Amino acid sequence: MKKYRVNVNGTEYEIGIELMSETEASAPKAASAPAAAPAPAASAGAGEAVNSPMPGTILSVNVKAGDAVKKGQVLMILEAMKMENEIMAGADGTVTAVMVNAGQAVEAGAALCTIQ
Repeated sequence: MKKYRVNVNGTEYEIGIELMSETEASAPKAASAPAAAPAPAASAGAGEAVNSPMPGTILSVNVKAGDAVKKGQVLMILEAMKMENEIMAGADGTVTAVMVNAGQAVEAGAALCTIQ
């Protein structure tokens, strides 16, 4: 196993990577069921949905309906696998709806909010 140091957003992590043999790499893996497609936004005119990139728990919600946001602005913090992940606005706009609250568990692909 080789160990590496990785810097992510100013935080340094130590990781270990193990080289697999060809037989281990070619062994069939248990297939997981495909994730269900997220439900569409309330209506086509409601704006673009911001979806959860992974399952986790919402730690904080930094916006509310009616707030103007800029591309890259942190909308909420999602904790997944003991790491805090910033969910950012993909474009400038106005938040039309927030579908989650702090402390709520979400699945991958779940709609978190919409921006128009």
